[in-house]
Amino acid sequence: MNSNKDRNFDDITGKFAQNIYGTTKGKIREEIVWQDLVTILHDFPQEQKLTILDAGGGQGQIACKLAKLGHQVTICDISQQMLDIAKESAEKDNLTLTYINAPIQQLAPDLQHTFDIVICHAVLEWVHEPQELLSSLKSLLKAQGTLSLMFYNYHGLLFRTVTLGNFGYVQAGLTKRKKKTLSPDYPRHPNDVYLWLADLDFTLTQKTGIRVFHDYLVDKQKQQTRFDELLAMEKQFCRQEPYLSLARYIHVVAKL
Repeated sequence: MNSNKDRNFDDITGKFAQNIYGTTKGKIREEIVWQDLVTILHDFPQEQKLTILDAGGGQGQIACKLAKLGHQVTICDISQQMLDIAKESAEKDNLTLTYINAPIQQLAPDLQHTFDIVICHAVLEWVHEPQELLSSLKSLLKAQGTLSLMFYNYHGLLFRTVTLGNFGYVQAGLTKRKKKTLSPDYPRHPNDVYLWLADLDFTLTQKTGIRVFHDYLVDKQKQQTRFDELLAMEKQFCRQEPYLSLARYIHVVAKL
């Protein structure tokens, strides 16, 4: 197990609110992912209150939205500072969450139950051993459970890097020069992820591209001034090829 090599964001927690969650790219990500999560919820009996794990749940935006719907939500994160922010947000809305400060790979032995849904967004690209992480996520799911997995797409990174003219970065294999940044350590090839899931007996039921257009706009001002139109186009094309495979992130729904 190499969870000690995986990225902990205690040192740059504040950057997430400013550079990710509070931006147009963050808003698009939230909107598109939430559409998929609503679809997942509708696959269960509507009167059923589900047990949900948000693994690597960060500042708790998704966990809080699910708790507002009455579901029993557990959020875990390797960063205590992230969990503190999640708890503060939950308490403002009088929501009750269960908080666990631990690596995902160490959760299963300590938990007394498994979950209907396990969510793991923007974690796979930060871990040293991705297949170990996916195996851990499987062990946390009920027999007929559903996994919501979002990962940073290697193809989207490559496409964006070339369109910016950063040819040297491509020739260097897209290897990061600075370690403690918000640029993921291990961009994932989608086909690798799909094969890893298949090896664990998951069945993919949906694939969605997150930010299929936003990051490629030449006029960055239009990310804000034409946001509603941009979001509509993101929603229209996010599940269609070839746009899906060039998205900055890919969200997959997988079932056991």
